Amino acid sequence: MVKGINRRVIVVQSPEPKIFEQAIFILKDGVEGVTDEALLREARNAAQPGTRKKHRMMLYGAFWAVCGAAVTGLAWLVCVLV
Repeated sequence: MVKGINRRVIVVQSPEPKIFEQAIFILKDGVEGVTDEALLREARNAAQPGTRKKHRMMLYGAFWAVCGAAVTGLAWLVCVLV
């Protein structure tokens, strides 16, 4: 247990309480100009299950699809020119 330190925290209830009950976010010191609503919105977005992972997986798949199309196009071009 840490004594003598004051921290601001945000506690967000889990949208799917099968595994986690709540998420606790500790705010950085010296953050100014951010509204309470914006902090709560960011905390809720971070606590959502899989939203970032799904977005990252879509970008990952699109990247490899473009790479595959480029390699196929180059192979076709080499076959036609040779």
